[in-house]
Amino acid sequence: MPIRTTEPAPAAEVAAVHRGGDPAARARRTERAKNWARRAPLLPALVFLVIVTQLPFVATVVISFTRWNALAPENRGFAAFDNYRAVFTDPAMRASVGTTVLLTVTVVLVSLLLGLGLALLLDRGFRGRGIVRTLLITPFLVVPVASALLWKHALYNASYGLLNGSLTWIWRLFGSDDPPQPDWMTDSPLAAVEVSLIWQWTPFMMLILLAGLQSRATDAIEAARMDGASAFDIFRYLTLPHLRRYLELAALLGTVYVVQNFDAVFTITSGGLGTANLPYTIYQTFYQAHDYGRASAQGVVVVLCSLLVATFALRTVSSLLREEVTR
Repeated sequence: MPIRTTEPAPAAEVAAVHRGGDPAARARRTERAKNWARRAPLLPALVFLVIVTQLPFVATVVISFTRWNALAPENRGFAAFDNYRAVFTDPAMRASVGTTVLLTVTVVLVSLLLGLGLALLLDRGFRGRGIVRTLLITPFLVVPVASALLWKHALYNASYGLLNGSLTWIWRLFGSDDPPQPDWMTDSPLAAVEVSLIWQWTPFMMLILLAGLQSRATDAIEAARMDGASAFDIFRYLTLPHLRRYLELAALLGTVYVVQNFDAVFTITSGGLGTANLPYTIYQTFYQAHDYGRASAQGVVVVLCSLLVATFALRTVSSLLREEVTR
């Protein structure tokens, strides 16, 4: 029977083992160390973010499975999915869902159209464009509660508001002493909330679409003009397809924020006359009915729906970034 002999390892490999192992493994360890060195400064922020956002959400999920009403503390216990069944069968909750959808769609679409028109105007060069741009951005910088108070008292008030004052002035110009004095917040409560939100969110849409307009390829536009294309043709076949991603991004981000709006509904109408949206309904369940379990279930449902919309928004942002990188 032949005897197998093992060849001695080369001296270089033996020396590498004695110095600390395989060079490839050592390189991988070095790369991992560099990666951890880059990520280490972000760990405190990550821990803070988890504590501030994720732990309260986990607590909300846990409470949503409990029967907890402050008006009946002796009846507290595990409720399984009863709170979620109550959420989906509650008529007030279904009505608030419809109000939220109508409010969100109206505000986002009208703000998007107005923002597109303003962005097209600001994309042109004219004297004082910087001042006009700053003034148009201002409504978005106003605190939401202050904006709602401005519309409620300075504009909508039937006794001393600007809208009824303007109607009185116009009617007196034509010799009439009996001008119409509508009560805007009572006659059209949902429209009153929508107009205040449109005023606030139109600058946001304008900024996103203006950024998209200023990223267009000017050579293609100049070539189209040289070929005799009209301004409408350039907008239809060049500008609008280029703005598609920006329109989607503005609509998705606007939807995420408007769905969560509470300030305008609470300040202008206090949720009355059919204006209670989902955040205000959760507020009523928690602070007025003191039903913490059901309010938590409502909050979880709203957060999950918002996450679905936010996922589409993040995908749109990622596609925009990929397009910018490939240019």
